[in-house]
Amino acid sequence: MLPHAYRLIRMAITAGLLIVAAIVTVVLWDYYTASPWTRNGQVRTQVANIAPRVSGQILEVNVHDNQYVRKGDVLYVIDPFDFHVQLDVARANVAQRKAEMEFRIAQAERRRLIPGIAVSREEKQQFEAEAAQAKAMYEGAAAAERQAAINLDRSTVHSPINGWVTNLIMRPGDFATAGHVNIQIIDSEAFWVDGYFEETKVHGITEGDPVRVDLMGFHTPLMGHVESITRGIASRNAATSTQGLPLVDPVYTWVRLAQRIPVRVHLDEVPPGLVLSAGMTATVTIVTEEGKRRHLSTRDAIKHMGYDLRRATGHW
Repeated sequence: MLPHAYRLIRMAITAGLLIVAAIVTVVLWDYYTASPWTRNGQVRTQVANIAPRVSGQILEVNVHDNQYVRKGDVLYVIDPFDFHVQLDVARANVAQRKAEMEFRIAQAERRRLIPGIAVSREEKQQFEAEAAQAKAMYEGAAAAERQAAINLDRSTVHSPINGWVTNLIMRPGDFATAGHVNIQIIDSEAFWVDGYFEETKVHGITEGDPVRVDLMGFHTPLMGHVESITRGIASRNAATSTQGLPLVDPVYTWVRLAQRIPVRVHLDEVPPGLVLSAGMTATVTIVTEEGKRRHLSTRDAIKHMGYDLRRATGHW
């Protein structure tokens, strides 16, 4: 075979490889940019931190770790003896203040009905004032009775939500302190997924976009939609040094790492048999209404590729 023929074959093979490489580059660019996706996704949820409203020793713990509870279920009971005593004392005080109020009001009424100058105006005003004071003291005692009744009711702690008890270390005999959290419940109706997208991909995401969530270890994808995009993340450069001066990290201009922006994804439906736990990892992909990946035309893919290359290198 002539040398000229060898040269043509080598040129054809080289041109073919370049064409294949260009096609692969465009396809991969379309794959990564047309349908923004990230493997850095995580299942999250709300946790109710429950603290008692009153203090006392715990008599009963009615739940166990990882148990599902419904709103209103009894979680634990604080010794109610002291609160019963306080309520009895408050009721006795109400009865005493009521009797005194009725007596003072009757006294003032009798003086008011006496005609002429048998009772001075000053004396009438004095009895009216004493009646008003007795009424105020009665109302204060009634308020204390209501507070004592509420405290007694609060000695039984109920679940405020539907969910699972988590990390329970409580046991009968422990002392519950008012305002101090001693039990947590994972809200079963508040699961969502955070997808941490590179900042270069966020411009292709809008609220309401359909999303496919692939959980690690679970083959059936979950469907959802973009609920919101985080408007800010923490900046290390916002910290201050010991002298109060800005603490700025050095930046290597030839290396520009894209920041990760959290995108909140609402799960439209969770299969009944799926054990969904906060902290699970997931792949999050923006898809079409039919649940398929979006694609760009060859022209748009090349256009976006050039735009992203210019932005990454700083040449606008």
